[in-house]
Amino acid sequence: MPLARRSLLSALAAGSAGAAVAGAATLAEGGPALGAGGGDTGARAAAAAARRLLPRHWHQFSFRTEGGRDTFTVSGEAGRLRIAGGTPGTQLTGLNWYLRHVADADVNWAGEQLDLPRILPGMPGGTAVTRRAGVPHRFALNDTNEGYTGPYHDWSYWERELDVLALHGYNQVLVTVGADALYHRVFQEFGYGEEELRAWLPGPAHQPWWLLQNMASFPTSAAFREPVSAQLLDARAALGRRLADRLRALGMVPVLPGYFGTVPPGFAARNRGARTVPQGTWMGFDRPDWLDPRTDLFARVAAAFYRVQGELFGASTHYKMDLLHEGGTAGDVPVGEAAKGVERALRRARPDAVWVLLGWRHNPPRAILDAVASGGPDGAAGRERLLVVDGLSDRFPTVTDREADWGGVPYAFGSIWNFGGHTTLGANTPDWARLYEAWRTKEGSALRGIALLPEAADNNPAAFALFSELPWHEGDLDLKAWFARWARSRYGAYDAHAEAAWDVLRRTAYGTTRADSWSEGADGLFGARPSLTARRAASWSPKELRYDAHEFERALDELLKVRPGLRESSAYRRDLLDVARQCLSNRSRALLPRIARACAARDVKAFDAASGDWLSLMDLLERLVGTDARHLLGRWTAQARAWGADEAERDRLQYDALSLLTVWGTRQGAEAGLRDYANREWAGLVGGLYRLRWSTYFTELRAALTEGRAPAAVDWYALEERWTRAPGRLATRPAGDVHRIAREVRERLRATA
Repeated sequence: MPLARRSLLSALAAGSAGAAVAGAATLAEGGPALGAGGGDTGARAAAAAARRLLPRHWHQFSFRTEGGRDTFTVSGEAGRLRIAGGTPGTQLTGLNWYLRHVADADVNWAGEQLDLPRILPGMPGGTAVTRRAGVPHRFALNDTNEGYTGPYHDWSYWERELDVLALHGYNQVLVTVGADALYHRVFQEFGYGEEELRAWLPGPAHQPWWLLQNMASFPTSAAFREPVSAQLLDARAALGRRLADRLRALGMVPVLPGYFGTVPPGFAARNRGARTVPQGTWMGFDRPDWLDPRTDLFARVAAAFYRVQGELFGASTHYKMDLLHEGGTAGDVPVGEAAKGVERALRRARPDAVWVLLGWRHNPPRAILDAVASGGPDGAAGRERLLVVDGLSDRFPTVTDREADWGGVPYAFGSIWNFGGHTTLGANTPDWARLYEAWRTKEGSALRGIALLPEAADNNPAAFALFSELPWHEGDLDLKAWFARWARSRYGAYDAHAEAAWDVLRRTAYGTTRADSWSEGADGLFGARPSLTARRAASWSPKELRYDAHEFERALDELLKVRPGLRESSAYRRDLLDVARQCLSNRSRALLPRIARACAARDVKAFDAASGDWLSLMDLLERLVGTDARHLLGRWTAQARAWGADEAERDRLQYDALSLLTVWGTRQGAEAGLRDYANREWAGLVGGLYRLRWSTYFTELRAALTEGRAPAAVDWYALEERWTRAPGRLATRPAGDVHRIAREVRERLRATA
């Protein structure tokens, strides 16, 4: 382990805030940054990020900190580009504007294209371009992001992720890494031993739901349950500090968890005067108790929480917390009074803080908003202490007046185009183009931002780029023109076939709307628990495709014809994989009825042909996704194992990470709907668990057909749990040529039409 990281871990574990800050600052610097002058520390931070992102061209940019926080200006001639902005983050947003609109390049969280000339072009006509964001809040990352995107990512991942978010204009990023270490330290001050607290904490993959007060202590099986290690907590605290410090260095806000009342078991018995409200269960898990926020003891715990949080991660101006999430109960505690207690504790520790809440289903309760808003004259000052990041802006047609829903509280227009990390492409982009600007500019609007909220990141690159551009776009958003320009910057030059492919995608997967009350596309049936009547893999996914599958397949034909000189980037390879994968996935919806008809007719020959096609397409899909490192299940499990203190913990962490994608949790939770919630078409899953399930099912169906009997029931949870605990050898390196395999996909689709 490098000396700097060892020193930081030691400082954090010992509670030395000064040493921790110094160590984290050293790590965040990343060495000297050029391309910026003198004492302009913001420009140096922007230049350092440019150097990381553009190692061969960064020196052709100079950065300068000036102007408003939400403004950038790009100017300059060939090889000497100048970017000014109010923060390092907005300077990087200016860099991204230049790359996309002048240099025909793309840096994205899913593939990039940087086939740039040795000398970069100057601004067209020698003119300067200035852009100002139309909203001050540009929030990124769902509460579930760490679990579904990669709970065991290290600094090398997060450093690039933060750079890319800055590049795309975000200035507020949710940081939950290390919250386990925070709770671990805080409750040692309230009668708990450090080891019993480590036993209360779930593994990192399931921590988002512990932070939401939905569950604790995963795995729950006594035979497989041991406390997480102190080493793991120290390492996560160190990583969380690095994230927070890097965000600050880039002029961005680390949005940290706030304290709203979660306590370990038996808290009232150990702390005189404590009043707790049992929260019951969530999807088969026991929920942590809730400490009444009206009480003096709540104030003491909250004070300790914010003090220790400051020592570990530094202070912030934005804190994320949601009371009574997804079925939590207030008991006899008035929700409005509870909200005042939570807000009062936050205000004592961080007088200027903004309380961030998720807009989701019945959240936030109006009682919370009204109670906090009443803190100022006519409610105006109190409302400004709140920000709702709306996850439903582009989902339900009935969501039309957030000012009325939330009493004028500022909110961010948000999208959850992805649930659980599904690999499905698509988004309701016509709604983004139609609603965002209309809601922002209407009389009395409380829209003050955007909120990037897919449940897992690093997918759907076109959706990421388009959504991120909303605050910076001037004039009406013409989607046809936008996607044509996207095809050019995504692959590096104009290509008629690339433009045609993306026009097909614009009209199909990216042409859906909230009219049907969905914001994500339908998942494929290869990942579904086997049934002849299966219509979706995840329990709460759409049951039908939201666009024409045959029309979508035309995009694959066009992408395969893109000229060879534009096929070398990771952007092209990623898009080709995604489209070919989705074509195969969609075909499962046409094949399953054929298998069902063969069974109904008791036609063994037809059954063998149709089920054989199904399994062979799964095998082809496994090979296709195996060409990309980010589609390897073995990579996911290897990352988890790397964090373990010993072999036993490495096994537990692998199970923590892998179970989230399969059974999710207990049998009760799986049967309640959580199993396959995070289904995804990855190598190792498709050819592993998913193929095992379907081949087992087809074997039993065929036996039943030939023997003239009903098929025997299969205990699917038992099969899934066995595989999750012992998945066998999983590839950690990609193999194969995506273009060649995508051509095979096209031919197989034609053969099975």
